[in-house]
Amino acid sequence: MTEETPGFDEQQPPQAQPQQPDVPSGATSDDAEPKAAPQEGAAPAGDAAAAQTAAQQQVTALTAQLDQVRTALGERTADLQRLQAEYQNYRRRVERDRITVKEVAIANLLTELLPVLDDIGRARDHGELVGGFKSVAESLETVAAKLGLQQFGKEGEPFDPTIHEALMHSYAPDVTETTCVAILQPGYRFGERTIRPARVAVAEPQPGAQTVKGDETDASASPDADDKENGGPDEG
Repeated sequence: MTEETPGFDEQQPPQAQPQQPDVPSGATSDDAEPKAAPQEGAAPAGDAAAAQTAAQQQVTALTAQLDQVRTALGERTADLQRLQAEYQNYRRRVERDRITVKEVAIANLLTELLPVLDDIGRARDHGELVGGFKSVAESLETVAAKLGLQQFGKEGEPFDPTIHEALMHSYAPDVTETTCVAILQPGYRFGERTIRPARVAVAEPQPGAQTVKGDETDASASPDADDKENGGPDEG
């Protein structure tokens, strides 16, 4: 049996104490504590300003591109409108030329038929338009009328040098102006175009008709004038 040494207690090993950081003199405990780390994901103020500037630049660039697109669209629209107007003018010009060519062709054809129509007219005046010849002649006149041929020229109408051609001239006491007294050859027109003027005989008023009439009027009025100057007719 082992003897225990009086007064000697079993010594327990000292517990390890956490080491305290060395604090310099004059520093407080707050300074000694480590600062909290910045929160993760928070961007600095400089980065936000740069991002805003970049966004503004991008918007400005997109606006400039949009303006360019609008300008190009306006130019293309103007070109299209100008091209459409030119095409419409071309169509109208072609249609007008086509109608003009057609009218000229028909007028030339009808001009060639005028001698035949004159022969038909003379045969009708002499009573020779009978039988099968009459049917053919009337059919030809109907076709010419459908094509637009119009006959003009009548006796008694005033003379118009734009549509009449005077082949004979005379004086007549019963006319007050130059008048067509005989139609030697009828005139023809196609639409507004005169193919052939009417060949007529014209008559003008007598050169002294108005003068003689005026002298007669003065002579008939002179006795009354003399009576008035003499104070009236003498009484018996």
